[in-house]
Amino acid sequence: MSLIAAFSAVAAHAASGPEFDAKRLSQDVKVLSSDEFEGRGPNTAGETKTVAYLIEQFKAAGMQPGGDLVKGKRAWTQDVPLGRFEIKGPVKLTLNDGKATQELKQGDDLAVRAAMNGSRLVDFKNAPLVFVGYGVTAPERKWDDFKGQDLKGKLAVVLINDPDFETGTGDFGGKAMTYYGRWTYKYEEMARRGALGIIIVHETAPASYGWNTVKNSNTNVMYDIVRKKPSDSHAPMEAWIQRDLAVDLFKRSGLDFEALKKLAQTREFKPVELKGITLSANYAVDAQVITSKNVVARLAGAKKPDETVIYSGHWDHLGVGLPDAKGDKIYNGAVDNGTGIAALLELARAYGKAPAPARSVVFLAVTAEEKGLLGSEYYASNPVYPLATTVGVINMDALSPYGPTRNFTISGSAKLDLLDQLVAKARQWNLVYAPDPKPEAGHFFRSDHFSFAKKGVPAISYGSGDDMVDGGLEAGNKIEEAYVTNNYHQPSDEWSANWPFTGMAHDLGMLYSLGRDLADSKDWPNWSKDAEFRAARDASAAKRK
Repeated sequence: MSLIAAFSAVAAHAASGPEFDAKRLSQDVKVLSSDEFEGRGPNTAGETKTVAYLIEQFKAAGMQPGGDLVKGKRAWTQDVPLGRFEIKGPVKLTLNDGKATQELKQGDDLAVRAAMNGSRLVDFKNAPLVFVGYGVTAPERKWDDFKGQDLKGKLAVVLINDPDFETGTGDFGGKAMTYYGRWTYKYEEMARRGALGIIIVHETAPASYGWNTVKNSNTNVMYDIVRKKPSDSHAPMEAWIQRDLAVDLFKRSGLDFEALKKLAQTREFKPVELKGITLSANYAVDAQVITSKNVVARLAGAKKPDETVIYSGHWDHLGVGLPDAKGDKIYNGAVDNGTGIAALLELARAYGKAPAPARSVVFLAVTAEEKGLLGSEYYASNPVYPLATTVGVINMDALSPYGPTRNFTISGSAKLDLLDQLVAKARQWNLVYAPDPKPEAGHFFRSDHFSFAKKGVPAISYGSGDDMVDGGLEAGNKIEEAYVTNNYHQPSDEWSANWPFTGMAHDLGMLYSLGRDLADSKDWPNWSKDAEFRAARDASAAKRK
């Protein structure tokens, strides 16, 4: 067979599945990211509208309610209890360097989060600052940044990412971020050590986003799962600091920031107090428990309904927050994650038109991803359908609304059968797999599939490619850079009539086919033998036959 004939045969095979409508994808994103939905913040009028819209669309697609059992019947939603934390009134931050005091501005100098440790008032005076490098305790790597340092009553100043981010080689996977590099780990570690607070030094490259993203993500309403002992997971003060201000503070205390950062990239590093520098803070916090919703739609399997394939995406965004330069306060979240939810709805429509597969398929739209993957974490900890008999999870987060590409990626660089199957499937759609182009950004830990992976369920988060059919890598990189710089977690992430959605419509054919294969199969994909999630999966092997 000639190359052209072979290509045509593959294209014909790929085209034999259901068609996905670019205009319908565009319309769903347009509706969900309209000002009327107020940025889809949990526990707001925007959530009520979003949940109602999703239920309406899933119903029209022929799905059945798959959520909580209420009086013996499934509801369309799963209740997700969350702690809600909001700073009330002014944030007073006063720096003292022994010579003078300086008032710091919330959002401009520091981005201080509402306390989630149970405090209704954060109030301390002249707390000392201690630089603890990358804030990592990793016994398996023989790494300890603390060297016995007592942090009680002190503010820990911490670098973002891993010790070998800049060098590209070392004990933490080179450029690829480990969980130690994520700010979530650093918050947890300082809480475990009893610190009064943590201040993360923001640098754009190792954080993988600019200060605006930090500011917008941390100065609005915060949420967390309801914890029995919240102080075990959160220090009273959690904040980020502008790099230039941090460098200046080091200088004022007679320290060289760059030299100490280099030292922090070695095992020899020891904590250093910023002598003469103290911080005082005073701000009130409103804390309450609210109930948000995961939306759960289901297509029951014809032969093995107790075995489940999940497609997921998060419906929430940042809601209403600080205004941008134009005065816009609504964080519409068109790409993040109107696109993933539009994809979820369009996949449900395709399944609704086809004969039921052998296994059940669940379409899970989760809440509070932007607050720390909370909706998916809640589902994974309180599964409606047992995780042991969940075949796999295909998550979709911030897909490209532009034209088709020659490649695709996933968040992170995990090794699992699910990826191998997707790579093989992609050939039928003339797509090749490109490993996560920025593993240093820690995307693996930043999407809802991670909540399932931690529990052992094979899970991936699909990513649109960057090698555009029209314009190649140059065009793809330009689109990505413009989005991260100008729109990510900013009010400007808005729907555009110029978006064709043809790339997403093409890729959904592949994701449908992958999920359909899983749903019609008897196989159970697993993680690679050296994957950190393999043991958790293998522990439930007896429940899969």
